[in-house]
Amino acid sequence: MATGSAPSADAAGLAKALHRLRSTLARLKGELELAELDGVAPGPETRVALEEALLHLEAAELAALVGGRRVLVADDDERLAVLMARQLRREGFEVSTVSSGADLAAGLAGCACVVLDLSLVEAGGKDLAAAVRAARPIVVSGAVDVASRARAAELDAFAYLLKPVEAEILAAAVRRRMEAGGR
Repeated sequence: MATGSAPSADAAGLAKALHRLRSTLARLKGELELAELDGVAPGPETRVALEEALLHLEAAELAALVGGRRVLVADDDERLAVLMARQLRREGFEVSTVSSGADLAAGLAGCACVVLDLSLVEAGGKDLAAAVRAARPIVVSGAVDVASRARAAELDAFAYLLKPVEAEILAAAVRRRMEAGGR
């Protein structure tokens, strides 16, 4: 894959197909759990098989996206980071998440795009701020104040998006950032 390019249409199609499979398996698992609550539970081997299938699917998704450029989603709200990562995976991106400044510092290596909540940089000091600045992050924040926008500008942010950000807007910003290339 060329440096700075978005995932290929084939990779995005594969990612969407894998997502549909994941959704189907997750729905089946939910239906089995409801059946269990209603007293008509299948054998435990069915649940084990479904959980194993979900793990294998996750491995297949990662393998299918190896050629993609990695996106790092960094937010102190771990659940929100996971949700944003899920949205980006649906669009065909290879995504990892972090929820602390220390993990952010380690995660920056090898990533093509950083989706960042400003709170993680604040506790990390000047070295972390310099590393984040070099990555030209996409800041996703709930803050609308001038100081937060100024902090994003100090970090040479590629974009400043307000939470909650729509999946399509986030994916478009990531694509633009990857097309811009460079760090």
